[in-house]
Amino acid sequence: MSISIELTLLILSILFFLSILAGKAGDRYGIPALLLFLGVGMLGGSDGAGIQFENIQAAQVIGTISLSIILFSGGLDTRIAEIRPVVMPGMVLATFGVFLTAGITGVLTWWIFRFFEAPEEVTLLSSLLMAAAMASTDSASVFSVLRSKGIQLKHNLRPLLELESGSNDPVAYLLTITLISIANAKIAPFYHEIAVSILIQLLVGAMAGYALGKLAVYVINHIRINNNALYPVLVLTFSFFIFSSSHFLGGNSYLAVYIGGLVIGNAKLVHKRSSMHFFDGLAWMSQLLMFLTLGLLVNPHELIPVIVPGMIVSFIIIFISRPLSVFLSLLPFRKIPLRGKLFVSWVGLRGAVPIIFSIMALAADVPHARTIFNIVFFCTLVSLVVQGITLSPLAEWLGLTDKTPVAGKSEHFDISLSDEIKSVTAEITITPDMLQGEHRLMDLPLPNNTLVVLVKRAGSYFVPTGKTGLEVNDNLLIITDNARALHETEEKLGIVETGKELFPPDDGAGK
Repeated sequence: MSISIELTLLILSILFFLSILAGKAGDRYGIPALLLFLGVGMLGGSDGAGIQFENIQAAQVIGTISLSIILFSGGLDTRIAEIRPVVMPGMVLATFGVFLTAGITGVLTWWIFRFFEAPEEVTLLSSLLMAAAMASTDSASVFSVLRSKGIQLKHNLRPLLELESGSNDPVAYLLTITLISIANAKIAPFYHEIAVSILIQLLVGAMAGYALGKLAVYVINHIRINNNALYPVLVLTFSFFIFSSSHFLGGNSYLAVYIGGLVIGNAKLVHKRSSMHFFDGLAWMSQLLMFLTLGLLVNPHELIPVIVPGMIVSFIIIFISRPLSVFLSLLPFRKIPLRGKLFVSWVGLRGAVPIIFSIMALAADVPHARTIFNIVFFCTLVSLVVQGITLSPLAEWLGLTDKTPVAGKSEHFDISLSDEIKSVTAEITITPDMLQGEHRLMDLPLPNNTLVVLVKRAGSYFVPTGKTGLEVNDNLLIITDNARALHETEEKLGIVETGKELFPPDDGAGK
């Protein structure tokens, strides 16, 4: 029975709306949005509402395109100045750490299953393939949980985790496709040739991403387009160009598109702000579409037989292989505190990427690929529940959180400044304690470097003067030099505690 395009769009719109509502609920209770998106997809699938989706090739295409957009957007949002102090530990985690995680998980899984009545397909090769698919972490899930509670991490842990998560997917991808090739070829592999091939693909991918990113910046800044709305589309075009071109050059496309986004996001670019906003929405759209597709693809009743092996693999990767790989990888970096290493060990959150990599095994018709897919999917659910929900409490328990207001965050004023402008904007709501004595704007104890540029009152906006009278619940948009000046302003207005150290000395990593 053919389904009309109208019915398809109706079903998609309902699933998208339910996912957005689920994501909103997840932000409130600290549940990873990915877990809820997958849940909506599973509820709409064959064991739920009855939507039949078994197109492995379509799922792989959707996952690949979505992942390329997510990685490119992650590069755009990453500031080189923030990751520079943690480049070395981050890259070691993203390369050596991935190999360790895959190797330890695969060998332990194969060894332990020998003592159980395990499925026949649990061979060393299938165990390594399954482990390689789960060897990378999911940055989107990690920071959706942390940001939902307004938590900021000390000791440069946030840029360290962002760098690792953004750059470890290519290594896991290369391991996965290499093991898939070995499984299908059924011949003894030449390990030195495999190692050289992986190294070449990483190097070519990195160089292609950097060079094509520079080319994109030059073209975007020098091309003249009358319609400014097309500039974000041009950036999207270059993201696809970088991803595909690096593949034909013999490099790793995932690493190239991430580095390309990093180069473009840290360059001076015309209409940069609109492009950044465009990709923020597009990245979330890609995640939502990808997670829904993966949820629809799985048959929940097929997860029941893999509960026991899935729990065993989850225990291995959460409590053994991930901590071991983190501590061994970060052994040379002694400035990273022990509690920081413990937290990084726990942030081994699995997400959509392992499921996409296991879909590649399905598409390649690897022996027993469906079992591998089901175990990877089950382990992803366990990771999201066990690690995702406990990230925030663990960060607080280890004393790694700094719950200070984020500069520039505003609810009533849809205004943001260009990256080239170092000033910051913030929103202040007038309280009765601020209006003691005179009620004029000039009577507020504002520092000399802080200006009130806009006032919102009862749904109306106006530009104030010094003699403007203020009322309780007025919303003020202020602009000041930097985050320190903003904190000084908030101190003078009694918004934060006077004398609280907002910028403690950082004994962070990699310095």
